[in-house]
Amino acid sequence: MTDTWVPGAHSSGFGIDNLPYGIFSLAGESPRVGVRIGDSVLDLAAVTGLDVFTRGSLNEFMSLGREFWTATRAGIIDKLTDQTQREAVEPALYQLHQVQLHLPIEVADYVDYYASEQHATNLGKLFRPDSAALLPNWKHLPVGYHGRAGTIVPSGTDVVRPCGQRKAPTDTTPVFGPSIRLDIEVEVGFVVGMPSTLGIPVGTAEFADHVFGVCLVNDWSARDIQSWEYVPLGPYLGKSFATSISPWVVPLEALAAARVEGPAQEPLPLPYLQEFEPWGLDLALEVELNGQTVSRPPYAQMYWSPAQMLAHMTAAGASLRTGDFYASGTVSGEKSDQRGSLIELTWNGTEPLTFDAGYTRTFLEDGDVVTISGTAPGANGARINLGEVTGRILPALQREA
Repeated sequence: MTDTWVPGAHSSGFGIDNLPYGIFSLAGESPRVGVRIGDSVLDLAAVTGLDVFTRGSLNEFMSLGREFWTATRAGIIDKLTDQTQREAVEPALYQLHQVQLHLPIEVADYVDYYASEQHATNLGKLFRPDSAALLPNWKHLPVGYHGRAGTIVPSGTDVVRPCGQRKAPTDTTPVFGPSIRLDIEVEVGFVVGMPSTLGIPVGTAEFADHVFGVCLVNDWSARDIQSWEYVPLGPYLGKSFATSISPWVVPLEALAAARVEGPAQEPLPLPYLQEFEPWGLDLALEVELNGQTVSRPPYAQMYWSPAQMLAHMTAAGASLRTGDFYASGTVSGEKSDQRGSLIELTWNGTEPLTFDAGYTRTFLEDGDVVTISGTAPGANGARINLGEVTGRILPALQREA
């Protein structure tokens, strides 16, 4: 692939083989669609003249389908590699420090999965030490729940410590108050572009026709609230207060070199979940807590693929809508420093993390800042940067009785 004429882009991780989409605005102007190249944002409305790129979300663009996505990407590559177009295109490039980034999509529905065998096994050992770590259904279907779309927020949004009911095993009755076991979940999110028809399931082979791209996710979790409320219907207030996503959506086309075979699945999944082309992704993730790296989860070890998650989501006839968003669930690897949540990293608070500054953490404290970043293999041995998602914990807000 011919390299771009944009200075510094080649070595930035945001080169011509990446080109993630996002929503940006300049001071006093309305948000619109941009593409990141190096440390700049290309204003697509300005260089294409198309109204679809003047919108404040990617939804209308994504709804135009895979052929339009491919043609748009090819056109952007041409503009950013052809020296004869530089003079016309360069005025539509803005430095990152000049722009404000926004939530990239208008979220329709949100589903969160539980697709890491290592994560599910770790939690099983913690909470069911006298039983099998994995429940009987886990290797037969991608376990998930329907989350709250309205609390998906862009990277950089502060997260207010949630309040809710919690009950310790030694307590006789529950209490209401701020969570004292606030956690992170390192996840990868998948953005649906093309809708589907109600009543007609989407197969694994149709994954790339419907899913537009990938972003990074931190699904903040209040473990104490969650553990009291989730029986028998599952996560609710312990998960519904905030889910942070990165501002850049990396198109599936940019991840061609990152595709790998996932782990062997035994027993063989039922026919509707079987894949005939691999959609495992070799994504290297990293978690920083207050600037110190605490974990490097490998996405390539995820048991259930995003194509299988999509097929299961629609298997009963549910339709897809543009802007539907689903996340992988916590990404955890086999090693102790590859775990994607504090509940695993500290083994439910019994093994605190020690920081270079001399303090320890079991769960998040007010003022803590969490940043998740990631990279993937790109064309010709380069690395693609997936960007980052960050959030800071603010004290709880409690209403007086």
